[in-house]
Amino acid sequence: MSYNVQPLRTQTEIEDFKFWLRRTQHADRDVFLFIFGINNGLRMSDIVKLKVKDIKYEIRPVITEQKTEKKKQLYLENLQPLIKDYTKDKKDDDWLFPSRQQGGHLKVNTVYKLYADIAEKLGRNDIGTHSLRKTFGYHYYQKTRDIATLMQIFNHSSENITKRYIGITEDEIGRSLMDFKLGI
Repeated sequence: MSYNVQPLRTQTEIEDFKFWLRRTQHADRDVFLFIFGINNGLRMSDIVKLKVKDIKYEIRPVITEQKTEKKKQLYLENLQPLIKDYTKDKKDDDWLFPSRQQGGHLKVNTVYKLYADIAEKLGRNDIGTHSLRKTFGYHYYQKTRDIATLMQIFNHSSENITKRYIGITEDEIGRSLMDFKLGI
């Protein structure tokens, strides 16, 4: 089976996903994780390992990406009210996204299973943990058309890789072929 994870391309798709997240056992955590992820373009492996102190006190904290081991600055200005509300009763050394296992953080695989369950409820088979990163990239590109900056945000080596990653290439091909007919 081919599994091609896609971004959530419309506000309706985002709201539908949040609808199901609000019905999970840990809705506050799960909704915040989703909103946090679609607003910064981090990989899930970097998100789940954050501690409260990593984002609570700075608007532009710097983290080290696990995959690339590169420093990455986060831009959290637009999330400040949500961060303040979500972290208000948490200690600095608490995991931002705690698991049910005492003392641990959510695992990427646990998030994947949660998202796969929601994807099934939405009748989709193309949602995974990378959907958050891809959703960020897709909407950033749609708003700015700045593929060069997005390429830097994602640490990609080419614009084509970035476009393919966020599903722009497929969208552009689809639009260009929409009215294309031969011999009809």
